Amino acid sequence: SSASSSSMASSKVYDSPVPGPGSFSVPASPRGPAPVTPITTKRSFKVNKNPFTPPDMPGYVGFANLPNQIHRKSVKRGFEFTLMVVGECGLGKSTLINTLFLTDLYPDRVVSSAQENVKKTVKIDVSTVEIEERGVKVRLTVVDTPGYGDAIDNTDCFASIIAYINEQFERYLQDESGLNRRHIIDNRVHCCFYFINPAGHGLKPLDIQFMKQLHNKVNIVPVIAKADTLTTSEVSKLKRKVMDEIQQHGIHVYPLPECDTDEEEDYKLQVRQLKDAVPFAVVGSATVLDVGGRKVRGRQYPWGVIEVENPQHCDFSKLRCLLGTHMQDLTEVTQEVHYENYRSDRLARVASPIITGNGSSDGSCHTTSMSSISLLNTNGDKKHSLSSLGSNGGDRMLLELQEKEAQIAKMQEMMAKMQAQLQDKK
Repeated sequence: SSASSSSMASSKVYDSPVPGPGSFSVPASPRGPAPVTPITTKRSFKVNKNPFTPPDMPGYVGFANLPNQIHRKSVKRGFEFTLMVVGECGLGKSTLINTLFLTDLYPDRVVSSAQENVKKTVKIDVSTVEIEERGVKVRLTVVDTPGYGDAIDNTDCFASIIAYINEQFERYLQDESGLNRRHIIDNRVHCCFYFINPAGHGLKPLDIQFMKQLHNKVNIVPVIAKADTLTTSEVSKLKRKVMDEIQQHGIHVYPLPECDTDEEEDYKLQVRQLKDAVPFAVVGSATVLDVGGRKVRGRQYPWGVIEVENPQHCDFSKLRCLLGTHMQDLTEVTQEVHYENYRSDRLARVASPIITGNGSSDGSCHTTSMSSISLLNTNGDKKHSLSSLGSNGGDRMLLELQEKEAQIAKMQEMMAKMQAQLQDKK
């Protein structure tokens, strides 16, 4: 803007450039306002306005831009992650999840009475929320298991949990084997937080049985709940006891990936600290407290405040770091290890009736069954060829074949209509 006309300063135009674009004005003279002299900033570097011109780099081809392309595509598509929490009632599972993701996933949760827990069965409670952070969208699914370990008789209380995990594997397998595979929703369980009661002296028999049943189906991360009820020495002692029992019973928890030799030292130190912290002794709280002028989330006690995000008080920040830095690895292990194990077992069960036939000991059905396989690709009587596969296997395969044939016939009909329309236009 121009200066005030009442100013008595002499008029002078400055020719030296100023940092940054814009205009420069001088004070007014006694004879009237001085003219505004625009100053144009000169840049010392050249801007390549033509995107098709390669930069001045020797040997430049353009492959270095591939990571940027993958990044843009991944961010546009978004990510999916499913977290399961398992543990007895009252261990703070819901509180920890709400603290981790800064949201209330269970606003209408009703705590059941002791009478209702006498014959209570394990339920599967699924909550899905869309979380966005710095332009990255994550479709987070949290699977809670209310009722686990709360009944008097907990025999096979994890059967419904195993059934749910297998159901998600089966659904993904069916979607992957279908004709339209462009928009497959991944609801497979990528990680399981298993909560350990801090009042015990290690793992309970139920804890051992659960982890032995599921360690080949999901990535298990053991968590010591309500670590604020233990002293520092008690936490260290319980951690050693839990890890000794896990190794003694051959239980496989989620193995943090090994660092490459060219990784940064800070990252190597972080991974070592995460490995040493297993099982994670955590404290959850959504209450914001004022401690020395700082706003922190924690729990108020007569003797002081437990800060949830203070590494000196608990392992909450390390558990959150595990999710943040290894979420992709958890997804890859689920895909390449646990899902592939289920897929191979599933295909082996389907192929078993074909290879063995009806179970006769003379081996005659082996030839018949193998000949039936060749007949599946012909136009013969498919129902007759499947008669030697057994009732369950044959019916299932016949149903799948009929569904595939119906889909193929529908596609052929659509292609015939399109060809007819093209002929009419000619």
